Amino acid sequence: MNAHEIDYRIYGEEMQHVEIELDPNETAVAESGAFMMMDDGVQMETIFGDGTKQETSILGKLFSAGKRILTGESLFMTAFTNVGQGKKRVHFASPYPGKIIPMNLAQLNGRLICQKDAFLCAAKGVSIGIEFQRRLGTGIFGGEGFIMQKLEGDGMAFVHAGGHVFERDLTPGEVLKIDTGCVVAYTSTVDFDIQFVGGIKNVVFGGEGLFFATLRGPGKVWIQSLPVSRLASRIISYGGFGKRKEEGSILGGLGNLLDGDGI
Repeated sequence: MNAHEIDYRIYGEEMQHVEIELDPNETAVAESGAFMMMDDGVQMETIFGDGTKQETSILGKLFSAGKRILTGESLFMTAFTNVGQGKKRVHFASPYPGKIIPMNLAQLNGRLICQKDAFLCAAKGVSIGIEFQRRLGTGIFGGEGFIMQKLEGDGMAFVHAGGHVFERDLTPGEVLKIDTGCVVAYTSTVDFDIQFVGGIKNVVFGGEGLFFATLRGPGKVWIQSLPVSRLASRIISYGGFGKRKEEGSILGGLGNLLDGDGI
């Protein structure tokens, strides 16, 4: 598998976007909704799957569609091809505050496992598939369920994660315990499992969930400080179903009236 060789540049801090530079006839593929802007001369085309292979049979197309539904992604992706003269640029934006992580799959043994909604875009030739968790406990309690995304190939892929992203190199046999929602991605040599927190006080009053994710080396692991599920739950809890909560304000609801908002 030979993916297109693309150049890139990442802009921004908390709300990042990636600029991909395409030579004539080079193509980048992205999830639906990731597109931000592009130069004139870049042609946009909606494709079924990731474009690495086109299924010809009805059964094959249905199976391919089912895999993408299981990973929480759209049935279709968008391909952006430079059909003009000279270099052209296309930009893709992150969907929520966090970091865009460039992954050179040629330097990661051609395979990367990541959370279901982490993939943003890639060079054409990178395969975006699914990875089943083989252990029953990992699938049920591992935060991401039985299904994770699998990126394969020898090109550049770009993964998005929430908050700050930390990369950790694990030595052979080294174990790292992580909140299940904070795991962004790991190389195929890492063993992923879950472990019960233990202790009645931890279970009842800890507020950190019942399980850790345990990652055993060797290999690389990428960890996020703000899982999107945690961000969404905080927004909902502080939203009050449309009513504002005046944190630390002695005015309470009166403050809403003073600044023009209803109680």
